[in-house]
Amino acid sequence: MLKEEIKEKLLNQDFYIKGNYKELLNYHYNGEKISIDEKEWKEILNDWQYYILRKKGTERAFTGKYYRVFKEGIYICCACGLPLFLSDYKFDSKSGWPSFYAYIKKEQEKERIHQELDYSYGMIRTEVLCNRCGSHLGHVFPDGPAPTYLRYCINSASLYFIEKKE
Repeated sequence: MLKEEIKEKLLNQDFYIKGNYKELLNYHYNGEKISIDEKEWKEILNDWQYYILRKKGTERAFTGKYYRVFKEGIYICCACGLPLFLSDYKFDSKSGWPSFYAYIKKEQEKERIHQELDYSYGMIRTEVLCNRCGSHLGHVFPDGPAPTYLRYCINSASLYFIEKKE
C-alpha cells in the first residue's frame, strides 16, 4: 500500500465526510468533534498516516504527494473528511510542503483549524490540527503572502485532494 492511500475501512466510517467537490465546497462545519481511541485510529489509518496524523510526525521536505499539485480542487482532512483548504489558497512556498495562505472559514461557522504551541525539537512553532478529529496537519508560520501573510505548511499525508470536475 502506498503511503498516501486511504484504507477503504476509513472511508466507510460513519463519521467520514464524503462528497464531490461541490458538496464539500458547500459543507458547513457546525463544530462537531469526533472522538476515537488510538487503537481504533491505528486500525483505520495506514502506518504512515498514523505516524503523521496521530503521532505528530512530519514528511521529509519535497517528498509529499501534494507538494507539486496545483489542480483546482479542495483539500480535506485525511482522517475525517473535513474540508480544510481550497486550491485557490495554495502557493509554492519553496519549503517542500504543500503551503496555503488561509484555510476555509465561512461566516457563522466554527473554526475548522485548531492551533497549539509546539515546543518540540528545541523550537517554538504553532501546530495546526483538524478541529473536528484533532489530527496533526502541520504548522503555520508568519511568512506567507498577502492577504494573510501566513503560511500553513501541511503534510501531504494529512490531506486528501478532491479535484474539481467540470
